[in-house]
Amino acid sequence: MNTAQAILPETATDWWRGAVIYQIYPRSFQDSTGNGIGDLRGIKQRLPYIAALGVDAIWISPFFTSPMADFGYDVSDFRDVDPVFGTLADFDAVVAEAHRLGLKVMIDLVFSHTSSQHPWFKQSRKAEPNEYSDYYVWADARPDGTPPNNWLSIFGGSAWHWEARRCQYYLHNFLTSQPDLNFHNPVVQDELLDIARFWLERGVNGFRLDTINFYFADKELRNNPPLPEEERNDLTAPKVNPYNYQEHIYDKNRPETLGFLRRLRRLMDGYDAAAVGEVGDSQRGLEILGEYTAGDELMQMCYAFELLSGQRPTAGFIAEVFAKMDKVAADGWACWAYSNHDVQRHKSRWGLNDAADRLFATMLICLRGSACIYQGEELGLPEAEVPYEALQDPYGIEFWPEFKGRDGCRTPMVWEQNNSNGGFSSQMETWLPVPQAHLSHAAANAEADTDSLLHHYRKAIALRHAHPALQQGDMLRLRAEDDVFSFIRQTPGETIFCAFNLGDNTRRIDLPEGHWQPVGRELGTAALPPEGAVTLTAWQACLAIKTR
Repeated sequence: MNTAQAILPETATDWWRGAVIYQIYPRSFQDSTGNGIGDLRGIKQRLPYIAALGVDAIWISPFFTSPMADFGYDVSDFRDVDPVFGTLADFDAVVAEAHRLGLKVMIDLVFSHTSSQHPWFKQSRKAEPNEYSDYYVWADARPDGTPPNNWLSIFGGSAWHWEARRCQYYLHNFLTSQPDLNFHNPVVQDELLDIARFWLERGVNGFRLDTINFYFADKELRNNPPLPEEERNDLTAPKVNPYNYQEHIYDKNRPETLGFLRRLRRLMDGYDAAAVGEVGDSQRGLEILGEYTAGDELMQMCYAFELLSGQRPTAGFIAEVFAKMDKVAADGWACWAYSNHDVQRHKSRWGLNDAADRLFATMLICLRGSACIYQGEELGLPEAEVPYEALQDPYGIEFWPEFKGRDGCRTPMVWEQNNSNGGFSSQMETWLPVPQAHLSHAAANAEADTDSLLHHYRKAIALRHAHPALQQGDMLRLRAEDDVFSFIRQTPGETIFCAFNLGDNTRRIDLPEGHWQPVGRELGTAALPPEGAVTLTAWQACLAIKTR
């Protein structure tokens, strides 16, 4: 086989490797009907904006039929669009327009659970045996009537809820209205694969798989052991949630998951589709990422929560994350994100000034792996302050005020400053209020200012596309010294040195041996002196390509 023949299949099937993916939260992107809620037609209207950003794909959060107890992550019909978002024809129009603009389309599949309003569960909860009786995780009470084990729900309290019709408990890792499916039942697996096939046939290019490590629960329903206090963190759940008190080795992260993922991968391969799995685990996130993306039979990508953490990453912390990746996920592929619909926006979470915001954007594009950008982060949107009386998120309502929930990152996009709703909706009252503090960040303002963060993101993404080493290259010679995190990205034909000053003080660094030329100067990266060390001002990067 000659070189050209060897390269073509990889080019065809590896579009996801190094891709930049833009996450859309449909309720908050664009309202086309004037009801105060974003919809699919609104997404189609704004696709040119996303395409101009230069990303490779969009990820659309759930739009399926749902009672909206968890705003779409509680699905009652996996094969249809909820009327609040439009119709299947509207979805098809989004796919067609995205493809016309050169964008891949990924949708959010929520396979670990359904809504309690799903027809499967309505049958499964009945006392009389039927074909759906084993579709969910059911268990008898202990002799004293209490739940079968100590498993906890992420949304608070026991993960078990009593069903009087069956006189049994059912498992729910999230809301009580989100019963967990029984993946040990092969018929359930077949149903879910058929759902994936339904959307692949409609032209989607891949999936974001919600809570991918929650699919299987231990068949024996063994108790989770306690987690030592010194090992607890808030990567998966807020600190005030007792969910953090357990080591979750039986209610999720089960080895049987790999078998289902292989089946799903075989299906996706027939459509040149790819998936990114969400790994929700505070202790073993990177290890699970490595397990789920190893080789070419499992998932193409996963993301753990390390860069979605509450504390601003230091040079040392990031170096530790990637050093651990080398040990536990060397054969895998990560998809990195700073923000999404479940965490406080990183501009506020990490307390970033404008220079730091730009530097982290540049670094995201240079890291080995694919990258997700959450709607509005390219505008520098801070976390919104949503008063308790306006909250919609059941998570925030449950743990208020110590944890304010996820509404602050889900408020509507701002498109135009001179509009009370930022151009999001003609309705005076939107499903979440449009923050007045966001209006000055409107996309139209950013478009007009060539020095804006929006233009910075465009330049950074263009730089990634211009250099194979930044898309698919190895990541070598990781180093953290003072506030500077540095590494080399390398393919057989290209070597790029990357260094980032993650601090407020000026630092000096030495280039690796060789001859180098600066790249990315349009991003404000440091100039290279004829000889001697490179000076990095506060929150500045150095990017250089090796010439020989």
